[in-house]
Order: sequence, then structure tokens, then C-alpha cells
Amino acid sequence: MPDLKTQFEQAKDAVMALAERPDNDTLLRLYALYKQGSEGDVNGARPGFFDFVGNAKYEAWEKLKGTKPDEAMKKYVDLVKKLTA
Repeated sequence: MPDLKTQFEQAKDAVMALAERPDNDTLLRLYALYKQGSEGDVNGARPGFFDFVGNAKYEAWEKLKGTKPDEAMKKYVDLVKKLTA
């Protein structure tokens, strides 16, 4: 069985190849889990007030603050498995 980092990268590739675009809530969850798994806690300045997409992404990632990267990677892989099943 591939290690977690390999599964995480394979899941990232699988998301890019999805036949249907997931709903916005699922996309935000995928984004936040990916960022937490690859970079850790949210960093950088919050996007400007009128950057609605940027703010949504920032807030989704910020909600995962304190989640261990390995845990986020596992949740990301599990979510992608559900989407590709």
C-alpha cells in the first residue's frame, strides 16, 4: 500500500481528472484539506473584502487551524475516494 504522501498526490491528480465538477462546498473542503495537508496552518494576509472567492478559501482553510498535516492528508484522500467511487 502506498504511503500517505503518495496517496495524497494521487488523490490530487484524481481531483483534476474528475468527470463532474463538485459543488462549491466540496471544492472549498478539498481546497482547505489540501492546503492544510501540504502547508500546515493558514498563513499570509486575509484577502481583501471584495475578494469573495479568496475570502471563502481563506476561511475554509482557517477552520482547519491546528489540524495535523497527516490528518488533513488522510481526510483529503478519503474525500477524494468518495468523489471517485
